[in-house]
Amino acid sequence: MLFPISDDDQNVNIVPYITYGLLAANVVLFLVQVTNPEFTYGWSVIPKEITTGIDIVDPQELRIEGQGKVQIPQAPGPVPIWLTLLSSMFMHGGFGHIAGNMLYLWIFGNNVEHRFGHRWFLIFYLISGLVASFAQIMLAPESIIPNLGASGAIAGVMGAYLVLFPYNRVNAVFLYHVVTIPAILVLGLWIAMQLFSGYGSIASTSTSAGGVAYMAHVGGFVAGVLAALAYRMTIQSEPDSLLKRQYQRDPMARRFW
Repeated sequence: MLFPISDDDQNVNIVPYITYGLLAANVVLFLVQVTNPEFTYGWSVIPKEITTGIDIVDPQELRIEGQGKVQIPQAPGPVPIWLTLLSSMFMHGGFGHIAGNMLYLWIFGNNVEHRFGHRWFLIFYLISGLVASFAQIMLAPESIIPNLGASGAIAGVMGAYLVLFPYNRVNAVFLYHVVTIPAILVLGLWIAMQLFSGYGSIASTSTSAGGVAYMAHVGGFVAGVLAALAYRMTIQSEPDSLLKRQYQRDPMARRFW
């Protein structure tokens, strides 16, 4: 098992306020979900609610391959219902889902926040999450299955990180040893974790059967890559900082520009 624990700029002395705030918001919303299961169904994104603007509050019947007809629970959502586009990106389908997402946000979020700045990083994160949701909605606009998770926004963070820090190395635990691996390999690990975790969309009967919101991951990642490329084209130099000095000390951690 390969378990990332940090990247090679851990000594940078910035305070990533936005990353910390996003972590806290995700944890708080998850605790609300645990104590109030109806909140999950009311405040998750349901594509049909977004495309019609109508809040679905009654259970819906759906045929799922291998399970036959199942009942999809529903609950009242916010007014207007489009607010679920924001709330859903701070919600998760289980402890494993939130733990994996928050680990990657913790490790890679501060790098991207340092490069974009606090305000623009927050805007970038929210836009990545929204693009992810819209990508999934475009794929299945009539779907009544709730979608949730920070994976789309974090896919954006990973995409931006790969563009802005292409040579960075990541420290990970492998077979009781700490190893150093390229960031691109860790990105592949994260993608695999998302594909096999089974979280992102919920189809529930008496037990939950998860499904991966594939297009949300693709949409978020593409948004992150495009935002980082735009940054590289408009910002040609970096202000003096411990991170810049680290690049000067370690050529293997250099940027493209």
